[in-house]
Amino acid sequence: MFKGANGMAGLMKQANQMQMKMKKLQEELATREFDGTSGGGAVKAKVNGDNKVLALTIDPEVMKGGDVEMLQDLVTSAINDAISVAKDTSSKEMSKVTGGMNIPGF
Repeated sequence: MFKGANGMAGLMKQANQMQMKMKKLQEELATREFDGTSGGGAVKAKVNGDNKVLALTIDPEVMKGGDVEMLQDLVTSAINDAISVAKDTSSKEMSKVTGGMNIPGF
């Protein structure tokens, strides 16, 4: 199956190379920024690949209604949207490196 020690060594080398590529990709994704919106763009959130909120923008028109509960929902939705975009992008990029294999922890 592995053609002896040489086959196993080659397999280990490939696994090590994939691990290095995955680590590099994780580091790169952590520095990228991802946007999310809610309320038709009335609230915008920006997160990085580590899911830390970098910015939140609220259209002043939303504030005029005085509906605090609605504003809270819009903010929460925009942040969750940005996090979802970040996770989806990370998953797609990681899948390219792993050849579609789902590797826990990455």
